[in-house]
Amino acid sequence: MEPLKVLLASPEVVPFSKTGGLADVCGMLPRVLAQAGHTVRVISPRYGNISEELLEEAELATVTDYATGDRRDILAIYRLVDKNLPLEYLFVSNNEYFDRPELYRDPETGLDYTDNDDRFRFFCRAVLEGLKRLEWAPDIIHANDWQTALLPTYLATLYADDPFFRNTRTLLTIHNLAYQGTFPEETFARLDLPVELFCPTGPFEFWGKVNFMKSGIWFADLISTVSERYAAEIQSSGELGCGLEGVLRSRNSDLFGILNGVDYDEWSPVKDSLIPYRFNPANLSGKKKCKVELAERLGLPYREQIPLIGMITRLADQKGLDLIAAAADDLFAMDLQMVILGTGETRYHALLTELETQYPDKLKVLLTYDNTLAHWIEAGSDIYLMPSRYEPCGLNQMYSLAYGAVPVVRATGGLADTIVDVGEAAGTGTGFVFQEYDPESLLEAVARALAAFGRKRPWRAIMKEGMRQDFSWTRSARKYAELYQKALTKHSIRS
Repeated sequence: MEPLKVLLASPEVVPFSKTGGLADVCGMLPRVLAQAGHTVRVISPRYGNISEELLEEAELATVTDYATGDRRDILAIYRLVDKNLPLEYLFVSNNEYFDRPELYRDPETGLDYTDNDDRFRFFCRAVLEGLKRLEWAPDIIHANDWQTALLPTYLATLYADDPFFRNTRTLLTIHNLAYQGTFPEETFARLDLPVELFCPTGPFEFWGKVNFMKSGIWFADLISTVSERYAAEIQSSGELGCGLEGVLRSRNSDLFGILNGVDYDEWSPVKDSLIPYRFNPANLSGKKKCKVELAERLGLPYREQIPLIGMITRLADQKGLDLIAAAADDLFAMDLQMVILGTGETRYHALLTELETQYPDKLKVLLTYDNTLAHWIEAGSDIYLMPSRYEPCGLNQMYSLAYGAVPVVRATGGLADTIVDVGEAAGTGTGFVFQEYDPESLLEAVARALAAFGRKRPWRAIMKEGMRQDFSWTRSARKYAELYQKALTKHSIRS
């Protein structure tokens, strides 16, 4: 495969900015692509809360301005060069839009910033104008989620006849279709686009509002999402299609699913520097010691014969917390212990705090996020629970496999693509999968896992089968590179 020039555009990128798994993907994928010989640049906003230490070697690459409607926008782009790879990080700087305490939400109100439409309209125009000023025309612009979905839209409209981008193609990756960038109708007037694009049969209109994601799906040369199962689910009528199933079905031949990968340098019990003891499939003694240490740290009594179930999650309905709430009495009547780490909806904070008080020897709840403790939970848990209503990809189930924490998951999205039920594939099963989204199905899956835990030799076989699974980024990056090549040979949607 010929080396490509790839621009990956994302609203968040590890280690600079993060609110979720999107940042992990956009931090790791470019590195693996660069290691494969591609020339990669990553562009994201220069947020005010990015550590100055991380950007101390960043240099001003360009300053420019451009007309947008009846105003002129000024942008500055900073460049940070990776010294070991053909990889650069570019940061769009604008104090008005990005010098704020959080990425998308006002911490005082807990609500989205009211000008998120203008912030990411500006970002997308700044990306394209900045590339021209830097005189670097990528083969592929890889956009990620609604915040960058205007990139393929602008290339297909405002920049359709620009010779600079004549050979540039686009890929839009949908990480979570539930977040679409939907704004009032008035937003459209500030996008500098022809009025005919805002109509019920066009790329923007969505129940009387402006939808950035819809426009990106409409105009991108190719579209991907983060698991094969999720690619199929979002084309189906119902909640997983989120109202965009029609436009997605119209692009069916251009829509692909690629699982996210795992960074095994960070998430491996063989290498992990954050856990108290390391271990591997041939010697699991460290796993037992990690459970002892975790129980002590949590203030739970250590019980070797009783499984400790871990959850590291956003506390929301999507993650199955409503199932946990409905099944709580029956769940904690079982012979188990559980630790839940995460933050989210206030009602779940209150519910879990109450359950912790009710079951002090069985449940520990930590309403925060602590990366070190997340590693401890993966290493010390016997079972890992992900009862998601939907899960585009999921990473923790793959981390759990590596750490010998046997997953109990619902068959949706990436969970269905990564976990094989032990009852369906004797000898090759890696976890316990339930189909229906109801408390009874959740309880039945947990009960199956508890029964299996009591049979030590078969249980170890399940653990070791999971630990042998390989979800490395190398495979995922290769599939992305193949999509880039496919986009380049495809008759552009802008032609």
